[in-house]
Formats: sequence, C-alpha cells, structure tokens
Amino acid sequence: MRFLCLASASLTLCMTATLSASTKPETMNRAEIPAEYKWDFTPIYPSWEAWESGMKELDSKIEAFPALKGTLNQGPKVLLEAYRRFDEIGMLQYRVYGYVMLQRDVDMRDNAMGARFQRVQALFAKYGTLSAWFTPELLTVPEATVREWIASEPELEKYRFPILENFRLQKHVLDEKGERLLSLASQFNGTPRDIFQDLSTSDIKFPKVTFTDGKEVTLTPGVYQQSLQRRSQADRALAFENYLKTYSATANTYAAIYNGVLQRDWFLAQARNHATTLNAALEGNAIPAAVVENLIASTKAGVEPLQRYLKLRKRLLKLETYHLYDNFVSIFEGEKTYPYADASRIVLDSVAPLGEDYVAKYKKFLSGGKVDVYENTGKRSGAYCMGVYGVGPYLLLNYNETLDAVFTFAHEAGHGMHTVLSYEAQPFVTSDYTIFVAEVASTTNERFLLKKLLEQTNDPKERFLLLQHAVDSIVGTYYTQVLFAAYELEAHRRVEKGEPITAEVLSEIYLGLLKEFYGDSVTIDELYKYTWTRIPHFYNSPYYVYQYATCFASSAQIFKTLTTGSDEERKAATVRYLDLLRAGGNDHPMEQLRKAGVDLTKPDAIRAVIEQMSELVTQLEQEAAKIGE
Repeated sequence: MRFLCLASASLTLCMTATLSASTKPETMNRAEIPAEYKWDFTPIYPSWEAWESGMKELDSKIEAFPALKGTLNQGPKVLLEAYRRFDEIGMLQYRVYGYVMLQRDVDMRDNAMGARFQRVQALFAKYGTLSAWFTPELLTVPEATVREWIASEPELEKYRFPILENFRLQKHVLDEKGERLLSLASQFNGTPRDIFQDLSTSDIKFPKVTFTDGKEVTLTPGVYQQSLQRRSQADRALAFENYLKTYSATANTYAAIYNGVLQRDWFLAQARNHATTLNAALEGNAIPAAVVENLIASTKAGVEPLQRYLKLRKRLLKLETYHLYDNFVSIFEGEKTYPYADASRIVLDSVAPLGEDYVAKYKKFLSGGKVDVYENTGKRSGAYCMGVYGVGPYLLLNYNETLDAVFTFAHEAGHGMHTVLSYEAQPFVTSDYTIFVAEVASTTNERFLLKKLLEQTNDPKERFLLLQHAVDSIVGTYYTQVLFAAYELEAHRRVEKGEPITAEVLSEIYLGLLKEFYGDSVTIDELYKYTWTRIPHFYNSPYYVYQYATCFASSAQIFKTLTTGSDEERKAATVRYLDLLRAGGNDHPMEQLRKAGVDLTKPDAIRAVIEQMSELVTQLEQEAAKIGE
C-alpha cells in the first residue's frame, strides 16, 4: 500500500521525517547504480565461459546417469553411487539455472539471456526423461532390503528420508514405461498456463479511462493497483469496472483454459492412483486432506474480525457504501521514508530475540553481494529470494523506501535466513525445504519487525499505519488465500464428479465464497464474480495458495511462543524455531512444524490468526479513537 499525503486535514498524516539521508539512486540505469546495491554473480560462476563449461559438465553427467540402469539391486554401494550422482547433478542444476535466471531478472529485455534460459530448461527436461527409470527400478528391491543396506552403509544414512519416501509413495509410481510416458507428456502440462499467460498479457487489450482529475491512463495490472489507491471512490469504481470487464469479456475462454487445468489435474491424480486431486497435491508432503478442509471451514467460521475491519474502514473513510475496490486506499497517510541503510538496521535489530548467532549470520548475508536492492530499467518487478546451493540465497528487491518496502525486505530476508541455516545444517539431498514451511520464516520476521516498530513510537497515527499494515497482511496473506483455496477445491471437486465447467459455474462458485467471507460488510459488485479469470496461481500452480495461509497460521502460533511466557519458555521456543529453520527438507513438513510447536490438524493455529486479527482490529479502533475519528 502506498502512503501519500492527503489533502483532507482530518485524515492527513504527514510523517516527513526521515531516519537518515536517502541513498536511493536517482538513476534507473543499472550500470550507474553502485555495486554495493547489486548482486555479485561471481560466486556462482566467474564468467559465461565458466557457465558454458558447467552446462557441458551437467550434460555429461546427465548422459552418464542411465549407465546405472539395471544395477540398483546389486547392493548399498551401487545405491550410494546413484544418490551421489543425483547430488552432483542437482548442485550443478542450481548453479547453471541460478546464473542465468538471476541475470535475466535484472534485465528482462535481454533476448540472449532468454535463449540461455531456454537451453537450461531443455537440459532439465532431458534429465527428467533419462532418469525416469530410477524410481520404478528402485521399487523392485524390497523395502526391508533397502533398510538393511542403509543400516550397513553409514554414507547412505543422510539419504534415508528421500530413499524411504519412494517406498511410502510406491503405490503412486508407475512402471518404467508409464513414468517415461508421463515425463514425455510433462511439457504439455504447462500448456494451459502458457495459453493463460498469452491471453492475459500478450493478447489482452487494457482499456483507457479518464479520472475525475482529467488524467487519462491505460489500466495495465500495475496501473490498476495504483488506481485503487486514488482518493476518489468514483475513480476507484471506474478503474474496477473497466478492468474487470476486460477479463469478463473473454470469460468463456478463461473458463476453457481453467477446465484444461482441472482436467489435467484429475487425469494425473487418477494416473497415479489418487482418490482426489487434493490427495494428489498433498501426498508428496504427507499432508492430510483434512488440513486444507479444516483450514477452509475454520476460516469461514472466523470471518467476524475481517468484517469488523472492513466496517471500520467504511466509517473512517466516510463512505456511504463500501466495495471490495475500496480495500486498497489508505485510511491515514504517511510520508515517512526508510532509506535502505536504516531499513537494514531496523530489520537486524528486530530479530535480536533470535540470538547473536542468527543476527551475525543475517548481517553477513545482507552485506555479501546477495541483495539486489533498487529498481532499474528492465528489472523484474516485485521481490523474491532464490537459493543457489553451495553459494547461498540471492534476494531481489525493488526498494523504494516506503513502509511496505521495509516489510517486504524483512519478509524476503526471512526466506534468506531460512536458506542460510538450512544450507549450513543439511546435506544437499535434504537442504531444500518445502513451500509448506517456507512462509513461516518470512512472516515470523515480519512479526518481529512490527513489534519493533510499534515499540519505537507512541504517535497514534503512526501506530495506526503500522497496525493497519499488519491487518492488511492478514487479509491478503490469510483470508484472501483461504478464499482462493476454497474456490480451487470446489472447482476441482466439480470435475471429479464429472460435472461441467463453464464461466457461469466458476463465477457462481466465486460469488458464493465472496458472500460467505464478506457478508454484509461490503457491497459485492456483480463483476467481482469474474475475479477467478485473472488469478495467475489458479492456472500456474493449483493447490498452492493454501500454503500461504497455513504458514501464516503457523508463524502466528510460533511467534506467540517466542514472545510470551517465562524466559525459559521463550528460550525453548527459540531453540525449536531455529531447529525448524535448520531442518531443511529432512522430514515431512507437518512433523517439522509439530516439533516447532504447531499441529495443523488441530484448530489452535487457525484460532491464533483469527485471535490476532481480532486483537489488531481492536487496537486499530483504539488508535482511531485517540486520533479523534
């Protein structure tokens, strides 16, 4: 959310003081941005010549891997050799992929980089085909025999979890011919995603609108989001109506694409002997379907704080009717800026409760050429953290000195520290943690940041802005993602029952969920039922978004144990939490969270989020009263 200075005296908050002089470059020319604010790629490869050598080495190892075919029944030494080769190939994959992807993302205009990226993708696809024999062949060896091999060969111990996972999932593995067939078809699995991408970006014609101040704009996705922050409700309504009509005009096409996603997921679920698409999506991480079902049911039962917040927004914004497009305009405005150097200090100070060792490693990570800080022409938008095994995490920002930017920084750096600790503690084979726990580290760091910032001010308007940021995070990361998850689950279940999927059916599902979640707190405009047409996750990665909500719920419960109770209880909670970050992928994520004190099969974690939301809204109401609103 942007924070600008309002003209209205009663709602204006002009926090003009900065913590120190801004270091943000005036230029958008990447070559002119100081090196200290840019990625250093040389730890991955010193040059493109070295990268080419890496590609050749990777190709050679991929070509050599099938030589092991037919030998896995010969004992622990052969199995160990196979897994060592997996490691060698995997570590090379990280490097050749990361070196290209990271450089592509700082200048998306570079076609040569795009061509290199396609070469990497083609090599990965080749590996998938040439290694398709491995799991079916391993599963011809009795599990009891493999367990004996692991016990007899100490070097196999670190591979115990991934090896035995193959046997746990054995009923979902096809024979060699079946696995090869599915691997050959894998490129077609992305066809619905690619069609959606082209329809929603390349071929879409975004409308032009003229706002009440006479400004004419083209409503691209970025401009649309900015338009929803305009002070005029009429402008927000105009932007919403024209933008959603752009998608609703081709709703039948989007429905056909999404039907392709649903049919693909159901085909793959049945091909691998899963009862439902939800089971197929969750089985890999041993997550019970009840986790998602209970998440949705418990959240629907806990929408009161959400609705209370929206009613508070309506009152403070002095609106006669409140619409979903009013959710993004700020209530109070601030111009306080956070130069990057100060943001670094704040995020470091905020995590002091996690211990000196954590802070020292955090500081080293932030100062080591692993953070690409500022926007430049051609750079990918948004923010992310990507790990390169053997090198460490790389963090992409487009830092603009706003409060939002500071929280984004803390969020992505939380991922970075999760990666640092996992890489340090785990061998390669178990170094990659699952998405199911990934957002715990990032949102926990955001919670520490909020706590620190609130401790530093008594100004009711500044506190209101901080609390509102926290509430908006819960709305976006928790409630909205659960609504999305409920939509995906219902749509997939329609296909599993053999029911038709049309634009009307999908819109009916989505509209029903909007009414369940928002009740009478908003006026739900008819066009909002077409929101499903424009959500990339639905087409790119089904059954993914629920994990944002489960991670958010987990971090809420963990943060409570980190910051409340006796000194001994907090210390014990800190040890459990850091152990979670060091665990990488050495166990099923539900078990990892259980060890950290979270059991998502029980309602406690969900209640922790809903209780936190209720407490924050109450605090917002109190701060608003102090302001006189």
